[in-house]
Amino acid sequence: MQKRTLYIGNLTYTAVEEDLEQAFESFGVIEDIKLMRDRETGRSRGFAFITFEKETEAEAARAMDGKEVAGRPLRVNEARHRESGQRTPAKRKPKVFNNNFNR
Repeated sequence: MQKRTLYIGNLTYTAVEEDLEQAFESFGVIEDIKLMRDRETGRSRGFAFITFEKETEAEAARAMDGKEVAGRPLRVNEARHRESGQRTPAKRKPKVFNNNFNR
């Protein structure tokens, strides 16, 4: 992602795009807001991406990191590019099976 795009985390699950627009519009022209939603319930997943018109606007908006919005402190960081379809594998312990099936 470009340096104009910010990751916004720790949002309430009731958050909508308009809430983000109100909180961040004072920093500059917002080109895009992508609020990540649960595909089954449509509810916010608690994070979003905001793209500003200029890098300087995005940098200024990073001042919102730690500021409270709707009772929760926001996490605001530069968004990192992730290749399409790539997911970080879950760190799980391997399952251990005992051989007591033939009793």
